[in-house]
Order: sequence, then structure tokens, then C-alpha cells
Amino acid sequence: MTVRVIFVSPAIGPELRQARFADEASAYGDGAAGGGAGDGGDAVRDGDALDGAGVRAARALRPDLPAASHRFVSPSARCRRTAEELGLADAVAEPELRGCATGRWRGRTLDEVAAEEPEAVMAWLADPAAAPHGGESVRQLCARVAGWLDGTAAGLTGRVLVVAEPDAVRAAVVHALGVPDQVFRRLDVPPLAVVELTGRAGRWNLRLG
Repeated sequence: MTVRVIFVSPAIGPELRQARFADEASAYGDGAAGGGAGDGGDAVRDGDALDGAGVRAARALRPDLPAASHRFVSPSARCRRTAEELGLADAVAEPELRGCATGRWRGRTLDEVAAEEPEAVMAWLADPAAAPHGGESVRQLCARVAGWLDGTAAGLTGRVLVVAEPDAVRAAVVHALGVPDQVFRRLDVPPLAVVELTGRAGRWNLRLG
């Protein structure tokens, strides 16, 4: 049975504007992921996850989204808030679609990390298997999202709407097209991008337009 999976990336907010690695604690609310003093700063709360422009853009997109039989959301604050503004407050949190875990880099900007660990950043950008931050590699992320697509999503019918982290959307496209995970870095996912995959486990198509 063919299923249509429509991904929507989160609206613009402080983390995206600042090119800041997402604070993993914000993915679970109230620091449940172990965040605290000295390890990445305060978790982002849902109310602070988007800025005014992001909220307005999400509300403007809301009428254009199709109805869906199943709704999921990455557990980050920015995805949850985006889902709310899109009228998807009832979306089910899906941990398998969380962003890439970036270990000790979480909560920091790319420029900050590059200034202190230039070789580590170069390795991370060049090698999908590298995880110099002590978190998750791009290869591991791609495998995780592929497992969700071929497992949970492929077992559903009809239309599935997912508000997902940009990392998860890129990983889904890599899997759908069957391309090497090096392609992950060549995919740009802007705020509120809509990406549609159709198919079933082991055979996915990317729908354009």
C-alpha cells in the first residue's frame, strides 16, 4: 500500500537565525534530556522557539497544508511550536525524527565551535561517520530516520504529515533517493520547507512541485 509522507521543517526562530546547534534538552522540555548549568545552557521553551516572523509564516502556511490521517512532530521546542501554529497541536511526538545529537556542541553557534575546534568541524563536515562532538554522526542519523520511514511510516496508509527537524528531512531524502550519505550536506532545507515522499518500505519517490 502506498503512503504519502509530507515533511514540513520548523519555522524561523533564534536557533536557526544564529546557526546555533539545537539544545537537545529543548527536545524533551524542562531539561529532561539532562541539560543544566555548564552543559549547553537553558533549554529553549516552546514559547521562545520561534520569533514573530516565524509565527506569522507558519500561520500563513496553515491553509495550504492538506488534511492527513496521521500527524507526527519532532520533539524539539521549535517543531512543537511550529506544529501548533500549523493547527497540528495533536501531532504525536516522534523521537526517531529528532535532530542530530551534537554532544558538547549543543546550544553553541557554528562560528563559536569552528573558532575553538577548527579541525573537528572540518572532520564533521567532510565525513558522515564523524562525531567529534561526542554525539551522533550523520550516518547514524540517516540510519535512524530510514528505520522510521521503512518501519512506522511504511506501515501506515493515506497521508502522513510530519513537522520535522531539518536534519531529519535531509536524512529522509537521502534514504528515499538511495544516494550516499555524503549528499546530506548538499541538501538545503529552509524554514517551512514542504517535502513529499510517496511509496512504501524500500521504495520511495521524491515528489517535486
